[in-house]
Amino acid sequence: MLRIGITGGIASGKTVIAQILRELGFHVIDADSLSHQLMDPGRPAFAEIVSEFGSGILSPAGRIDRTRLAELVFADPTKLAKLNAILHPRVEAEIAQKFADWQQDGVPDAAFVEAALLVEAGYQQRLDGLVVAWCMPEQQLERLRARGMPEEDARRRIAAQMSVEEKLRYATEKIDCSGTLEQTREQVKKLAARLRSPRQRA
Repeated sequence: MLRIGITGGIASGKTVIAQILRELGFHVIDADSLSHQLMDPGRPAFAEIVSEFGSGILSPAGRIDRTRLAELVFADPTKLAKLNAILHPRVEAEIAQKFADWQQDGVPDAAFVEAALLVEAGYQQRLDGLVVAWCMPEQQLERLRARGMPEEDARRRIAAQMSVEEKLRYATEKIDCSGTLEQTREQVKKLAARLRSPRQRA
């Protein structure tokens, strides 16, 4: 079983690629969901994050308000690095365990992990391949604004991440998500066909 990453800048199309792969029958880990779960009350990362960033990031219900936390860390690279240092090792351990479980279960061909910061965390070195989703920066901005994010926040999020050009240097597969959904789907289906074993293609 190949272990393959899916990454790309914010609003670049990586989640769409992950969903298409699931529809095609592949197993895909959502690293963002894992990190959100690790921030739940009672999980070790929760106490560490609150200790580092203060109780001001908590909602009235006593949970970490991810919007408040994001506003804090994306305005300060040092704080973002501290948050990543808390979360990344724990997320990577969960990913490794999930891959190991799937390998033991006999999952064929390939399994994927979708994460925005695979390259930044250096995790691509522990994978067998890396799919990089990309589109033009102005499309990222447009998509974020369509989600209701203020333009200033959207620009800050994009600027805080590794550039598209640099991320593409690490790619073993590149998916152009600047066109229609169907155009993206066709590219993913071609990737899937290459990954399927001869037994499954027959």
